[in-house]
Amino acid sequence: MTAFRARDVAPRATFAGIERQALCDLLDEVGPAVPTLCTGWNAADLTAHLVLRERRPEASIGILAKRFGGYTERVRQRILARHEYSRLVDLVRTAPPRWAPHRFVPRLDAAMNTVEFFVHSEDVRRAQRGWRARPISHEYEAELWRRLSGGARFLLRSAPVTVVLASPAGRLRGGSVRAGTTVTVHGPPSELLLFACGRQSHADVEFEGPEWAAAAVRDARFGI
Repeated sequence: MTAFRARDVAPRATFAGIERQALCDLLDEVGPAVPTLCTGWNAADLTAHLVLRERRPEASIGILAKRFGGYTERVRQRILARHEYSRLVDLVRTAPPRWAPHRFVPRLDAAMNTVEFFVHSEDVRRAQRGWRARPISHEYEAELWRRLSGGARFLLRSAPVTVVLASPAGRLRGGSVRAGTTVTVHGPPSELLLFACGRQSHADVEFEGPEWAAAAVRDARFGI
């Protein structure tokens, strides 16, 4: 494995920074070929995606704008072909690159990467046989709820009914508010975040509402 120096890693006393290192440790542990919850991607594919979004930001346009998805995928494939897996993990671990604004602005790094790294950590963890939910601190749950609060309406925009995300921290509403039917999804913030990011089948949540509506919400395409 390619060595990296501690001084190459920007100091990160944030949840995003902690999760970055935990994700890289996990990627090193499982290896490149294991499956993930990202359809069609193994751990190497996912790692190349993480490298692209931080080191080739101009190529990230296809993540949000689907008509440019082909270009984004071609760049990701070139990154994957150019680097060994261990090097890809090191590029994520030692990011942000020196020229990136979020290297020097912790709030920007937190906004960009807290949810990204948490969700992708769980994409790797929960795709493995016999996975178990990891303990998450109250402080981290509160941070994930804050992040979810800012994006729930967007993430749930394709829901065919009104969706209420209910946690001990509060309630968030999204989906089709005109449908006249409401499904309430109960769980801790971390599980509700995974649910809203399209990982419904692997999120530990409970449903309240008509069975047909809950089924429709479970099958909806959520996330970016």
